[in-house]
Amino acid sequence: MLKQSLNFKLSQKLSPQQIQLMKLIQLPTQAFEQRVKSELEENPALDSGKEKSEDEYDEYSNQDDYDDGNETIETDINVDDYLSDDDVPEYRTKVNNYSADDDDKSVPYAAGKSFTQTLVEQLNTRRLNEQDRAIAEFLVGSIDGSGYIRRSIEDIADDLAFTMNIYTDVDEVEKVLTVVQDLDPAGVGARSLQECLLLQLKRKNKSESNELAIKLIRDYFDAFSKKHYSKIMTKYDITEEELRDAIDDIEHLNPKPGGSYTGGSTRIVEQVVPDFNIRIKDGLLELTLNGRNAPELHVSRDYSNMLRGYKEAKEKTKSQKDAVMFIKQKLDGAKWFIDAIKQRQETLFVTMSTIMHYQEEYFLTGDERNLKPMILKDIADKINMDVSTVSRVANSKYVDTPYGTKLIKEFFSESMTNSDGEEVSTREIKKILETVIGEESKKKPLTDQKLAELLKEKGYPIARRTVAKYREQLDIPVARLRKEI
Repeated sequence: MLKQSLNFKLSQKLSPQQIQLMKLIQLPTQAFEQRVKSELEENPALDSGKEKSEDEYDEYSNQDDYDDGNETIETDINVDDYLSDDDVPEYRTKVNNYSADDDDKSVPYAAGKSFTQTLVEQLNTRRLNEQDRAIAEFLVGSIDGSGYIRRSIEDIADDLAFTMNIYTDVDEVEKVLTVVQDLDPAGVGARSLQECLLLQLKRKNKSESNELAIKLIRDYFDAFSKKHYSKIMTKYDITEEELRDAIDDIEHLNPKPGGSYTGGSTRIVEQVVPDFNIRIKDGLLELTLNGRNAPELHVSRDYSNMLRGYKEAKEKTKSQKDAVMFIKQKLDGAKWFIDAIKQRQETLFVTMSTIMHYQEEYFLTGDERNLKPMILKDIADKINMDVSTVSRVANSKYVDTPYGTKLIKEFFSESMTNSDGEEVSTREIKKILETVIGEESKKKPLTDQKLAELLKEKGYPIARRTVAKYREQLDIPVARLRKEI
């Protein structure tokens, strides 16, 4: 029996222009400025500053004279090539936080020695034979940015043999390691947190609390890290006051001695530039888009004049025709880029304006408990745009509010129903959870089950596992680790 069926498949292919527009929308202000700068450098038909005239291009851009019988060549576009983030954009490696009228566009940063160089210089003050010095320098080179040696001594001994022709054993490497661990800052060269804390405690002035702290870290580290204080007081027959003094000594230690070194490689921290500004004026919300998102661009008059010269020429050589096709391509690109910027501005403004009015109560009060449940689709439906477009705005843009600069995606949250049958934001529940934990007794912190019961009493019936999830999202440890004496 012969069966015949007809299947329809609907597929959508984005044009290169649509893809470029989406990428423009996704760029925050600083990155967008860099993108405009690059476009100005690459396309001579695009000019910045006050517009002189673009009528010439409009007049000649659709003339058949420039087509010259050439057919449009269609090329398949791989969307992944356009959306790939494998290559790090140049703007991510630079600071570009200046206004248009700033003169100094350089990024000054202090010169300094690296952490490794400082440790090697300290080694030069120690008396070591040639082989021990080579081992010590190898160990210093194995120290990471936090100040730790993460590899085993056995592996280091093997590497010394294979890479430096230094044949040694674990005992000798361990002996040289004690020299490295005597360098500053205290705790450097440790192989574990326990060893790091011990190295620092042993350098402190001797006292009863210091000696107890050494015993706790050396002999009872696991119980101490889990805050089993009752067991510790029983084992060492000490009072709560004595234990508190020892804990105070330990809490003043540095768990990452390498991270505290300020003379290492300088890192340039890029500051956040808000893309929007919200202010309250006469009890009403007022939204503005950062002016740096609206550069003055226009089509080059010189390039338009080149087209006019070609049109008026009586004889048109092949080289002239080739040149005018190049000019037309650049003019098309310039006009598209200007239109794309206008679309970007409109998209950003209408999206943020809709978010602002959706969360009007929050923006008027600053109280996070007034944040309404809101998902991307809520905004996308209101502005008749795709969810992905709203996502591109929300995930990469910041807004300056009377309550600080906020990442827009922070205003989005799922919803749940409270005991009164009202939909509330999960952000509201997290804020209440944070408040409850902040007010708990630190000597007897609340368990997740107890927190769930308290939230239920407040009208938020959520399960214990949900409380645990929200607590983890707030970076709050479990009750046992919140305990203090």
